[in-house]
Amino acid sequence: MNFIGNLIWLIAAGFWQGLGWTLAGFLWSISIVGIPIGRQCFKFAALSFSPFGKDVRFGGGAMSMLMNIIWLLVSGIPLAIGSLVSGLILCVTIIGIPFGQQCFKLAKLALMPFGAEIIYD
Repeated sequence: MNFIGNLIWLIAAGFWQGLGWTLAGFLWSISIVGIPIGRQCFKFAALSFSPFGKDVRFGGGAMSMLMNIIWLLVSGIPLAIGSLVSGLILCVTIIGIPFGQQCFKLAKLALMPFGAEIIYD
C-alpha cells in the first residue's frame, strides 16, 4: 500500500517538494560551512519523494534550536509555505486528504529540520 501511496504522491506533489529540498541542499552545499545543512536537506528530499511508510520524530537540543533558527530565516519559510499551499489544495477532495496530511508533515519539517529523525514504519 505504501508503494501505491508513494507513486500517487510523487505525481501529485512529491516531485516538486523533493525538488525544492534538493535545490536547497545544493545551495547550502556551495560553502563548506553549509555542507552539514545541505546533507540534512538531501536526507529530507528523499523523505519528500516518498513519505508514506515513514514518520518524523522531533527532538534535539540547544544546537538543533540554533540551527533551526538560522535555517528558518534562510530557507525554511519558502519550503514550509510551498508545502502548506500544496496541502491545502490537496485537502479540497476527500481522496487528497492523506496526501495533504503528508504535505503538512513536510511543512512542519521545513520549519524544524534539525533534531528531526526519520522513523521507518
